[in-house]
Amino acid sequence: MTTTPLAPRPVPAPRGAGDRSGGSDFARLAQRISAAGLLDRRPGYYTLRLGLAAAALAGGWTAFALLGDSWWQLAVAAFLALVFGQVALVAHDLAHRQVFRTRRPSEIGGRLFGNLGIGMSYGWWMNKHTRHHANPNHEELDPDVAPDILVWSKEQARHSKGIARLLGGHQAALFFPLLTLEGFNLHVSSVRALRKPEMKQPVLEGVLLFAHLAGYLAALFLVLSPGKAVAFLFVHQALFGVYLGSTFAPNHKGMPTLSGNDRPDFLRRQVLTSRNVRGGLVTDVALGGLNYQIEHHLFPSMPTPHLRRAQPLVRAYCAELGIPYHETGLLRSYKEALTHLHRVGEPIRRGVVAPAATEG
Repeated sequence: MTTTPLAPRPVPAPRGAGDRSGGSDFARLAQRISAAGLLDRRPGYYTLRLGLAAAALAGGWTAFALLGDSWWQLAVAAFLALVFGQVALVAHDLAHRQVFRTRRPSEIGGRLFGNLGIGMSYGWWMNKHTRHHANPNHEELDPDVAPDILVWSKEQARHSKGIARLLGGHQAALFFPLLTLEGFNLHVSSVRALRKPEMKQPVLEGVLLFAHLAGYLAALFLVLSPGKAVAFLFVHQALFGVYLGSTFAPNHKGMPTLSGNDRPDFLRRQVLTSRNVRGGLVTDVALGGLNYQIEHHLFPSMPTPHLRRAQPLVRAYCAELGIPYHETGLLRSYKEALTHLHRVGEPIRRGVVAPAATEG
């Protein structure tokens, strides 16, 4: 295992590092991966996985209907929070064309599982996630590290305003509590995105989103008393947010960030900003394969079951080139992410504010 310490910036690759004779560094790795058959589709695996996700979703709502007006429904809410997380991970794989090679069936599946299944816009998420993959951890280009509520670098902390400045000094302690709002945020962001010009199918997406919302709320308030319905809503959405956020937090948070003209070649850009999480079958299932974040970022369309097999090839290749390859345990990954959040919030705790720009 090779690890790299946390640092505020990765050192950009030397000029020409990705353009040696025989093709780029990434092209040679891709040849090895392709020769091993790791980019081939896995229809049997995904037939089973999509079927299990759909069955779990149907089973949870069937249990909800059968149980009726009972406080035991909070246990169903917790179960459905896990199921919603797994369905979101399935939609993620569909969006990356890990399941189908072509766009149309991927979009159909993504909208059925995402919009209709859990109330998360496939189009909104696809646009956001595509930009993240192109420039992971780039402060100006990756929407996942935009200083919205949290800040991800000391420079962002010095320039922070509003809620980011209010929370930034203590954001490490607040990180997991804030995840209880992430489920609600996904729904709100999905609806707001319907009016954005980049949304390709706003009417279809809107119909599916509101069908989910109407069915969800109708089920809660027709089966449960108002108090139990509200309790179910908050338990379900809060745990869904915590689970989903916990699957993504270990991937890049606390890893080096880029800014401005920092543009290492593709291989280094993806490897240096990503973290792998060690674990067995339970970790693979719980995190939906995202624990192999380095391999996933290098080969987004690689089917999930092939990521574990690709890991030793990628790790060995990085060792050949002297590229730091970082992997750690799950709890350690959270510690690294929280330590980073605490460290970058230091300017806010000290009351440091970036000087206002002056007009020349």
